[in-house]
Parts: sequence; C-alpha cells; structure tokens
Amino acid sequence: MNPNELTTKSTKLTPKTGYTSLLKKIGMVILYLVLIVVALVQLYPLIWLFQLSLKTNQEVFGMSPFALPQDPQWDNYIDAWTTGGINNYFLNSVWYTIVAVILTLILGSFVTFAVTRMEWKLKGFVLALFMAAYMIPLHSTLIPLFNIFNKVNLIDNPLSIIISYTTFNLPITIMILLGFYQSLPREIEEAAVMDGCSVHRIFFQITIPMTAPVLSTTAIINMIYNWNEFVFVNTFISSEKWKTITVGVNNFVGQYLTDWGAIGATLVISILPILLVYLFLSDRIIEGLAAGSVKG
Repeated sequence: MNPNELTTKSTKLTPKTGYTSLLKKIGMVILYLVLIVVALVQLYPLIWLFQLSLKTNQEVFGMSPFALPQDPQWDNYIDAWTTGGINNYFLNSVWYTIVAVILTLILGSFVTFAVTRMEWKLKGFVLALFMAAYMIPLHSTLIPLFNIFNKVNLIDNPLSIIISYTTFNLPITIMILLGFYQSLPREIEEAAVMDGCSVHRIFFQITIPMTAPVLSTTAIINMIYNWNEFVFVNTFISSEKWKTITVGVNNFVGQYLTDWGAIGATLVISILPILLVYLFLSDRIIEGLAAGSVKG
C-alpha cells in the first residue's frame, strides 16, 4: 500500500477520534455534575440538622428552615449532654454495641466454621434455619420476646438488649461469612491437621486470622445497626438508667414545650460516631462484602 494513502487515512480518522474524545469529556463533566448534585442532596439533611441544633425555639418557628442561626446556641450541646442525661445514654449505647458485636462475631464464626469445615448430618438444616430467621420481621417478634424476657426477669435489664441484638444480627453475619469461608483454601487447614493441630487451634490460630477482613466488615455493619436501634430498647427498657441515646431524645419532648435545639444537638451527637466510622472505614466495608461474595 502506498505510504501516501496511509497518511490520508490517518488524517481522515483524526477528526472522528477528536469528536469521540470530546463526547467522552462532556459525558464525564455531566456525570460529575450529577454526582455533585446527588451528594449535596444527601448532605443537606445533615447540614440542616446541625443548623437546627444551634437555634432557639423562636428561631425554629419564626425563621425560614433554610436560615442560619442568628446567635448560635452552643449551650444546646451542653444541655443535651448534662441536663438531658445524654452522657449516660451515650455510654449505654457504646457498651451495648461493643458487647453485642463481639458476641455476634464469635457465635457467627463458630456456626460458619462448623457448617463449612465439619461434616455432620443436620448442618444443612441448621444453616437453613439461620437463613430463614433472616426473613422474620423484627416487629413480629416483640410480643413473644417480651413474654419470654418477662418470665425470666430480663425486662428492664441490659441482657435483654444484648441478646436481642446478637440474635437478630447472627443471620446476616453468617450469610456474609459463609461466602468468605467457602473461598478459603482448605489445603492450609489440611496441612495443619497433618502437623497435629486440634480443631480449636485451627479455628483460633489459622481460620480467624485469615477471616479478619470480612470480620471487620461484619463488625462495622452490626455496629451501625446496634447503634441506631430503637424498637428493642423502647420496648424492653423502662428505667432511664439503661436507655440508649436513640431513646433519650424523648427527654426533650415535653407535654407543653419541646426543646428543638437540644433535640437537634442530641441527634448530631448520636449520628457523629456512625458518620465517622463510615467515612474512615467505608472502603473496608466494600472490600469485605466483595471478598465474601466470591467463592473459590
């Protein structure tokens, strides 16, 4: 072929290539603009809530919802933390969440290891029971659970909350762990058996370290659920001593007066830990879920 013809063809393709590149750039600009708008829509409720926490009742009802507070009331946070007893509710939420997450991870790991690494007759049936439990609506269990806890004197007891959190988080925890366990190579465990390792040593010294990424993911998911949970605490706990921060908001709702600024401050305090966890560990959540969805 003549070199001149090649040059002519290449020059003819250049405008088309440039037009395609321009379209791609325009498409990326439009995509980023849409994402920015979506991000602003998602962030605005948080910004509005923060503004609410700095307003007085007069500003809440006498000004536009979009207006900035004229004199920021930082005392609303102090009132919420001290007068409203949010410090006690906050600590209750922390230790309920930590204890329930640890129990859920331990029990979920036990069940998943037994189902995927041991041979016994009813393992398929047991796994089906856990998966079926995931489909049971939470609210349909409140009356039976209340009756059970009432008979064993666990009403208004922190154990009722920890047991409920652990029980309802086990199915989703096992579901996430199951895919990851099935993708783990059995050769490492078989070599450990050949070296004389017991089942307990294999589980605690080999399997658990290998499943650390997906365990961290399930821990974060469980923590978010436990921290935001309202129904169980509101149903099983009656004394102020054991309530959590999600229920403590009701302290600022009176019969004749509601302190909206303090309510906003309480909500900001309650969502701040979850927001920080999600901002710093969102990549870990995605990685763990992706790892748990891949089977070898």
